[in-house]
Amino acid sequence: MSKQAKITNFQDFWPYYVSAHSRALTRLLHLTATLSTWVLVAGAWTTHRWTLLLLIPVVAYGIAWFSHFFIEHNRPATFGHPFYSLAADYKMAGLMLIGRMDTPPIITPEKMR
Repeated sequence: MSKQAKITNFQDFWPYYVSAHSRALTRLLHLTATLSTWVLVAGAWTTHRWTLLLLIPVVAYGIAWFSHFFIEHNRPATFGHPFYSLAADYKMAGLMLIGRMDTPPIITPEKMR
């Protein structure tokens, strides 16, 4: 059984997520992807063109998955844990925006098993 399959809560998922986003360019592209969702929501809201919301998964996942396939060379966490991954995307974006993403998560020995 893979390490990803053993994850049962967000606290356990976060260190896995961070390790899958180890490169600065990957994190930057994920931030771009997350911010693109906010831009599309704002655009839909201000123009009342609600069809713009349909672009969110295409644009955001397209940018993020590109970084996994061509930069990290790993499998996107979304495939195994879509809801934890979405929450982690927003957590990472928030931490990046306040300059605290470089702080590594605390990984205790029992989480390494």
